[in-house]
Amino acid sequence: MTASSFVERHGLWSDAQRAAARHAVQEITARGIECIRFSFADQHGLLRGKTIAAAALPDALANGVTVVSTLFAKDTSHKTVFPVFTAGGGFGMAEMEGGADAVIVADPTTFRVLPWAPDTAWLLCDAYFANGKPVPFDTRRICRIALERLADTGHDFVAGLEIEFHVFKVTEPRLRPTDSGQPGEPPEVSLLSTGYQLLSESRYDQIDPVMEILRRDLAQLDLPLRSFEIEYGPSQLEITLSALPGLGSADAMVLLRSAVKQICRRHGYHATFMCRPRLPNVMSSGWHLHQSLTLRANGLNAFVPERAGEHLSPVGRQYLAGLLDHARGASAFATPTINGYKRYRPFALAPDRATWGRDNRGTMLRVLGGAGDPGTRIENRLGESAANPYLYFASQIHAGLDGIARGLDPGSAADTPYDARAPMLPRSLEEAIACLREDPAMRAGFGDAFVEYFSQIKEAEIARFNLEVTEWEHREYFDMF
Repeated sequence: MTASSFVERHGLWSDAQRAAARHAVQEITARGIECIRFSFADQHGLLRGKTIAAAALPDALANGVTVVSTLFAKDTSHKTVFPVFTAGGGFGMAEMEGGADAVIVADPTTFRVLPWAPDTAWLLCDAYFANGKPVPFDTRRICRIALERLADTGHDFVAGLEIEFHVFKVTEPRLRPTDSGQPGEPPEVSLLSTGYQLLSESRYDQIDPVMEILRRDLAQLDLPLRSFEIEYGPSQLEITLSALPGLGSADAMVLLRSAVKQICRRHGYHATFMCRPRLPNVMSSGWHLHQSLTLRANGLNAFVPERAGEHLSPVGRQYLAGLLDHARGASAFATPTINGYKRYRPFALAPDRATWGRDNRGTMLRVLGGAGDPGTRIENRLGESAANPYLYFASQIHAGLDGIARGLDPGSAADTPYDARAPMLPRSLEEAIACLREDPAMRAGFGDAFVEYFSQIKEAEIARFNLEVTEWEHREYFDMF
């Protein structure tokens, strides 16, 4: 790689990344890999990018791959919601005018060979402008900034993941021209299992042919796979991942979701991380985020209390209090879809207010472990499986850091969480966006510009939703009036 390359000119790689790049090139040559996907996680946590021929890899590694910057201006329907052909591109930034190029630069340490895609490798990327400045809407970078602020306090973030999702059999792919649109029609599906039989071995065996496909391919991605489970509802599954340090765990979540969807579709199945599909009898899917802090000085869990009978250390309690205090403001990052708010309801193993409890699944924050337990952690049950992990993690870090900085106290545990006198969680994405805008720790952590950017994208989705005539409205009013 020459000193005039984009990567070297702007000092974008560490020595470890340079070594990883050399290893990736060797692997690609040795395995006869024909193409490499350069992907980045967009504002929704979805992977986008380009596929590069192996012969073009050296230049792509050295100089990045150009993509249209309007990818950062789109809502979940892929509609551009900012006026990119005006001065500043709708962002007040010359770099975004006119749909100018952005450059995605590979992080070579993320190199993978995709077991389901013949002769294909994959690299996760970070986004920059052509002048070398980081794209401020690159959510992986935003998470990295949060982790750096946490590191300044002498701590690292560790996360373990429980991800619920559905897998169905595709019965009609809906690929007629009339099914196209923005967005297009989803496929018609049938169940793989009926419910409700949580952790039933017979149901697991029934769905094992799909799990076998997923296990085989996911294992080759070096993800920290921990368990494969039957969830409560029909055709509902759960995969859990063991704990990893901050950015690694977020990267794993992005790769897992994309891999599961791609693997399943190649075999005639449809996997969805949508919270509550509009199908009879199905259950909501959540994402339970297990988190703790470790001490940078020695790697020990900073949440473990010293005295018997205590659930968390003083810093753990302050972090917990921060999560509670900013639960409403962070909800938009934990549950960023309109559909996700259909999950919050009393007595449904999903929280409806900001509470904490000792091993209580009705609370928003479930504290596990205690004195002498190196696995002591906080489980946040607020999130949906569709959340962007980089933003979700960053929201937790900023909230927890504020709790530590202000020495907050979480108060007593809620033994009856659905009756507790505690702040109610937002009941809609619209309310969550309003809470985000009013939250000082979220605005300070993410920056005013990003909060407004994210809010504008979500408000565009809400506006489109409000213009739709739903089946509920038709049933409620068409005959009545």
